[in-house]
Amino acid sequence: MNLLIIGGTGFLGRAVCAELVERSGAAGGRLTVVSRQPQRAKALQMLPTVELLGADVHDDVQLAGLVAGRDAVVNLVGILHGREAAFQRAHAELPNRIAHACRQAGVRRLVHVSALGAQAGAPSMYLRSKAAGEAVLQTSGLDVTVLRPSVMFGADDRFMNLFARLQRVLPVLPLAGADARFQPVWVQDVAAAVAQALVRGAAAARSYECAGPKVFTLEQLVRLAGRWSGHPRPVVALPDGLARLQAGLMEWLPGTPLMSRDNLDSMKVPNVANEALPGLDALGVRRTGLEAVVPDYLGGVAGPARLEGWRRQAGRG
Repeated sequence: MNLLIIGGTGFLGRAVCAELVERSGAAGGRLTVVSRQPQRAKALQMLPTVELLGADVHDDVQLAGLVAGRDAVVNLVGILHGREAAFQRAHAELPNRIAHACRQAGVRRLVHVSALGAQAGAPSMYLRSKAAGEAVLQTSGLDVTVLRPSVMFGADDRFMNLFARLQRVLPVLPLAGADARFQPVWVQDVAAAVAQALVRGAAAARSYECAGPKVFTLEQLVRLAGRWSGHPRPVVALPDGLARLQAGLMEWLPGTPLMSRDNLDSMKVPNVANEALPGLDALGVRRTGLEAVVPDYLGGVAGPARLEGWRRQAGRG
C-alpha cells in the first residue's frame, strides 16, 4: 500500500511505522511520513520503504499534494497541552482538512487515532476536541476507522518513565489525581491495531476502544513505576484544591508541563474501555499486560532481544 502517515514521528508514530514496515516485507509498499521537522526523526530514516517529508499539514495546498495518489491515510496527530484554540486546531480542524483533502483526491480509506473518553460534554478541552474530530469524520463520507486508545506505555513513553524518574530524585511523591482510573495499553498493540485496521475491510466505518487487560488507579501505576525502577518512594495523594494549585504552577514552568489543569480535568473521566464495544480483540490483537513489558525497560534491560521477548508474549513473535 502507498500510505501517508500524519504525526508519524511521535511515540505512537514510530511504533506504527516500524510495524507497517515489518508487515509489508516482500510485498513492498511505501510509507510517507510528514513532519514539520523531519530531521528530528532519525530513527525512521533507518527504516526501509519509509520516506520522510517536511511539510505543514495545516496548509491545505501542501496537504492536498501529500494526500494525492495514496491508498490510505493514517492520522496520529495529538497534543496533550495547550489552549483551547490549539486543541481545536490539532484535534478537530486538522481531521476536517484531512477528510477534505481525501475527498478531493479520491482517497477513501482513513485510520484516525482519537482517545478513550472523548465526548462532546467531557470536562477537558483535550477530550472535547478529540470528540469534535471524531464527529467531523463520522459525516465525512469516507471509510474511517477510529481507534480510541487509553494511556500508552512503552520503552520511550512519557508516562511510566516519568514517574520512575521522579521517584529517583524525590524523597516523597505528591500526586494529583491519585484515584483516577486507567487501562494502559502497550504502544505496540495500538500500532498492530492500526495495521490491522488498514488491511481489514470490515474495520472501516467502526470505532475500537484500545485498552490493556487490567484497570489501575494512577496511584497504583506510580507505585509500580517506583518498584520496577528500583526507587520506590512514599506517594502522597493530594486533595483536589492542592492538586489544581500544583498543576497550575507547573503550567508556568519552562518546557512541557508535567501536569496541567486540563490534564486533571481529563482524569475526571475514567480512562477505561467499555468492554461491550469493539476493542483490540475485534481486530485480532492480543492485549499485552503492563507487567509483561514495563519492568524490563524501567529496570534497564536493553537491546533488540527485549523487543523480541515482548512480541512473543503478545503472540506476534
